Amino acid sequence: MNKGIAIAGTMILDKIKMIDVFPEEGMLCNIKSQSICIGGCVCNTAVDIAMLSGGEIKLYALGRLGEDQNGQYIIDVLKNNNIDTEGIISCDTDTSYTDVMTVVDSGHRTFFHYRGANDEFCVDDIVYDNLNCDILHVGYALLLDKFDKKNKEYGTELAKSLYMAQQRGIKTSIDVVSEQSDRFKEVVTSSLKYCDYITINEIEAENVSNILLRDKDKNIIESNLKKACDFFMAKGVKQVCIHFPEGCAAMKDNEYRQTPSIRLPDDYIRGNVGAGDAFCAGILYAAYKGFSLQKSIMLAVCSASCSLSQADSISGMADYVSAIELFEKYGLEDGIKII
Repeated sequence: MNKGIAIAGTMILDKIKMIDVFPEEGMLCNIKSQSICIGGCVCNTAVDIAMLSGGEIKLYALGRLGEDQNGQYIIDVLKNNNIDTEGIISCDTDTSYTDVMTVVDSGHRTFFHYRGANDEFCVDDIVYDNLNCDILHVGYALLLDKFDKKNKEYGTELAKSLYMAQQRGIKTSIDVVSEQSDRFKEVVTSSLKYCDYITINEIEAENVSNILLRDKDKNIIESNLKKACDFFMAKGVKQVCIHFPEGCAAMKDNEYRQTPSIRLPDDYIRGNVGAGDAFCAGILYAAYKGFSLQKSIMLAVCSASCSLSQADSISGMADYVSAIELFEKYGLEDGIKII
């Protein structure tokens, strides 16, 4: 691969509030500090790959932004990271944003999201004949209304988009957002046969596959991880990776691998905003470089660990060498077996 990676989908301004406690309805909490940062699949994943690769990989951003201050801020950050923004469409609707409420002590986060311009991004906004890339990554399913719409021929508009990319020799990849709904099977499953890579967390994987991945005590059911991977592969995916706080599991061809997370110091984690995108960036970087499955998931675990070191979605990311050094410095958590 030598043409680069195009990333299409959500572009968001994250307004991050560090709070002392998440309050019950009607109660008060204290905001200890606040900041802004780019967010969403396109922004986070593209910048993370740019930082991992040291600018070596050509990156393209595709989506919609409002003609407002928030949109210009996002454009400026992307350009400062040498990401091509020609595929971004300006529109009259305000740029999407999220209030990210992060509890200081635990790092747990809650999102209040305004969909905005992302709601207008559609399959026809992508000029597929002009895509000069090796991989098209789209995210997030369940958060792009026009991509989630039904399509009589392909199942959904997202599935159609992936099909159109594959017809032009482009590898396809998707990410999914976690939400409380029954839409997972309807929206996600139809895309799987047109998907080369899917990176998904255990909540999303369970909702799509109906394979239980946590028991009543909230522990990972390790014996079901491979079953879930088998489900996605049987639907046509070429590589699946399921990540969760304790580690990850992945499958490609007939090979199955799993690994625990990094054993991070107690004071290391500042927030988990963007950690899933950082994990996905590691998977995409590894796919682009042709890494083995085991090396791919190790890099992804290290990439996510880098992200955890800062409260926002991109500031913690490091270059490839520095990311891998986290494993060498801290080692792996006890827990799920290394396979």
